Amino acid sequence: MDNSESSTLNEYLQRAELPCGTVDILGRHLQALIDAKLDRLPLPGGGRTLTRWRSLAQVAGYDLPLVKLYEGHTDALAIMAELNAAPAPAGSTWGMWAAEPPGARVQQVIESMEGEIRLNGRKAWCSGAPVLSHALMTAWNVHDEQCLVAVALRQPGVRVTADGWQAVGMRSTASVEVIFEDARARLVGTSGDYINRPGFWQGGAGIAACWYGAATALGYTLREQCAARADPHRLAHLGATDAALSAGAAVLRECAGWIDKCPNADASAYALRTRAVIEHVAGTVIRHVGRALGAGPFCKNARFASLMADLPVFMRQSHAERDLAALGERVAADGAAAPWRL
Repeated sequence: MDNSESSTLNEYLQRAELPCGTVDILGRHLQALIDAKLDRLPLPGGGRTLTRWRSLAQVAGYDLPLVKLYEGHTDALAIMAELNAAPAPAGSTWGMWAAEPPGARVQQVIESMEGEIRLNGRKAWCSGAPVLSHALMTAWNVHDEQCLVAVALRQPGVRVTADGWQAVGMRSTASVEVIFEDARARLVGTSGDYINRPGFWQGGAGIAACWYGAATALGYTLREQCAARADPHRLAHLGATDAALSAGAAVLRECAGWIDKCPNADASAYALRTRAVIEHVAGTVIRHVGRALGAGPFCKNARFASLMADLPVFMRQSHAERDLAALGERVAADGAAAPWRL
């Protein structure tokens, strides 16, 4: 996506009636973006990773449930390209479902000579399930190995439930549970490819761009209020917000640049560091913007109120201290890298 396409994406978002209220409206917006070819983002590690993340941040600043589906769709396209899978059918809408909570596992059975398999089991946290046409998702083969499969959702044997999502934040994503009963699917890559490919951590870092886009939208709301009516307390909150967002932007740029320079390297440390920083940045912005503006925009500004409700839920895609421990493990094992040197 070049600058003109980025402008077209922004023009669409400005015209759209966002935030979306229901998953059906969300699905229509996702389909419109795809039909306009605004889902053709640069692939991670291809030299334009920051451009990809800017598009994700743009959408996030308008509607986090929409970027949840948009990021999942564009991530699925990137994964299929990386693993040399068959291209997605024209106009198809894809989810990327890789959650593996206890009690919700999909098994592969009956593999044919043509590579078709059958799926049985329950998949949890399937964002957009009621409105998507396809999903790329993790499943388990007879050897208890995790594999990636592509499945058409509008077929017998696929049942989208209303179970599994009670949150107020991100409600319109309808991240419900889906039951598979002898549903047809195809393998994508081989066992272990999903986690072991370079794009796994590159895509994980891209999630932080979504958090950052929402945080910047909150920051802009505070800046507009300060421009209209400033007082020392609001200005102090704006200064803290600016410091946080500026630091976050620097980390995202550095991470994207490193990924493009080292597209086949293990990006786990950079991704974990970036996600940790942006989660802290977004939390800082939420705190300062909320304290500066009071109850007014929470009650009267639909976009602001939605972002404030949705962002804390979306950020729980982070694993908090587990991710920090994983980052610490990598830093401790690579002392020669000296990541803190100026």
